[in-house]
Amino acid sequence: MDSERRNWTREELILALDLYCRIPFGQINQTNPLVIELAKLLGRTPASVSMKMGNLGRFDATLQNRNVTGLKHGSKKDEEVWNEFNNRWQQLAVESAEIQRKQFSKQLLPALSQPEDLIPEGATEKQATVKVRLVQRFFRDSVLSSYEYACSFCQIAMPDLLNASHIIPWCDDESKRADPRNGLCLCTLHDRAFDRGYLSVDSGYSILISKDVKRANVCNVHKVALLDIQGKTITLPNRFVPNVEYFEYHRNKIFRS
Repeated sequence: MDSERRNWTREELILALDLYCRIPFGQINQTNPLVIELAKLLGRTPASVSMKMGNLGRFDATLQNRNVTGLKHGSKKDEEVWNEFNNRWQQLAVESAEIQRKQFSKQLLPALSQPEDLIPEGATEKQATVKVRLVQRFFRDSVLSSYEYACSFCQIAMPDLLNASHIIPWCDDESKRADPRNGLCLCTLHDRAFDRGYLSVDSGYSILISKDVKRANVCNVHKVALLDIQGKTITLPNRFVPNVEYFEYHRNKIFRS
């Protein structure tokens, strides 16, 4: 059967959804090297793969709110796979990797990013560690690509200086560990300040600074990087806009107010 007329399997759709989450929306096209790589893996054309990723995008609520409709005329199975993994991102990361390993004996995205804070490997915890790595990589890829690799607080756009920051900390809620809506793309300074509660975000996506920041001795960097961003609206991502309830948790549990 012609590859373009062959129905998409659940496993193929999972790989397409996984890649959809990991690369910037504006780069989903048939010339993207990662789209080309997935097409080779599936025995399909890059145009077919990019179109299927566009079909999946029509279910993305963030895009719908921006009046970006994605590509229509997809299959019922597209919606089923989206609904299966929407808000179950940890399962998507693990299952996608398993499909690549078992069916194709390779990993499509082995070096798209290097997640931070990896748990050390040990003989008795190897399987758990592998899952942690998969979840961290998925979270980092999906968050940074959604913000197009720029800090949402200061817009610095040097990938080596950016982190995917959890709003609800990793250790506080296992179910939110891979959720891109629980993430912010932050430069290393703002990542540390947010993580330690010196900065937070209100329900209108404006930046809050703690009293400790205001009391500290002020140098020029302190003023520009911390004091001057108070009240500034963060740059929102083109997908996976942060859940305001997660910011409420951060303000109540982490922020030094």
